[in-house]
Amino acid sequence: MRFKNLRAIREDRDIKQKDIAKVLNVSQNTYSQYETGVIALTADVLIKLSKYYEVSIDYLLDQTDNPERYDNAPKK
Repeated sequence: MRFKNLRAIREDRDIKQKDIAKVLNVSQNTYSQYETGVIALTADVLIKLSKYYEVSIDYLLDQTDNPERYDNAPKK
């Protein structure tokens, strides 16, 4: 399963795969396989990406078009 939002957010911010791979401490090839769904994203990787991009994990997994993180939601 390809993750269109994961790729789109990286490209929108002009970040190269090798650069985000360094943040995650993985190879560029491994990161590429995360984007294309060849390798499953682990919870640890998803949390790091969510914090790095300041978006929700649901957004990274194409479950929503709203990138806002839940911890940034207004308090009631």
